[in-house]
Amino acid sequence: MPQPEPPPPAPLLTDRRVALPVAILALQAVAATYFVVDGIDDLFTEVRQGITAEIVMECIVAFALFGGVVMGWRYIRRITAELHRQDRALADARGALAEHIALRFGEWGLTPGEGEVALFALKGCDVAEIARLRGAATGTVRSQLSQIYAKAGVSSQAMLVSLFIEDLLDAPRPA
Repeated sequence: MPQPEPPPPAPLLTDRRVALPVAILALQAVAATYFVVDGIDDLFTEVRQGITAEIVMECIVAFALFGGVVMGWRYIRRITAELHRQDRALADARGALAEHIALRFGEWGLTPGEGEVALFALKGCDVAEIARLRGAATGTVRSQLSQIYAKAGVSSQAMLVSLFIEDLLDAPRPA
């Protein structure tokens, strides 16, 4: 079964998870630019009259603010790259789980209808929910669940779910 392609990473400015920090950083950049320009202007104005400690401190603070904006931008880019890496890893894990479920269902010889019912059971749906979602009678779903449990060698929905959890916990870790 081919694995789905992970979604392309969202551009930095449209990723909802970083939109607010980017907006705040943009506001800080405007403020930093203002203070740097103002500090340099004050410095040139005061050069004729003598530079005061206040002007020097204003310039230092302005450049520190500007440095903070640069560091913030780098941090946001690093965090965004990590978010995209995690998104790709999650997509890979989802694809691997879907592949594992399909493999197990194939090993058990589930029919397509049983596979659909089993998938709903794995998602935690009860008999009534599965019947409603499939447009089937509850008795039909109960019968299919009994056949699924027999083929899987379990006696309940919880045991069916635990088979897959055990598989995930026992899986070898990637190197």
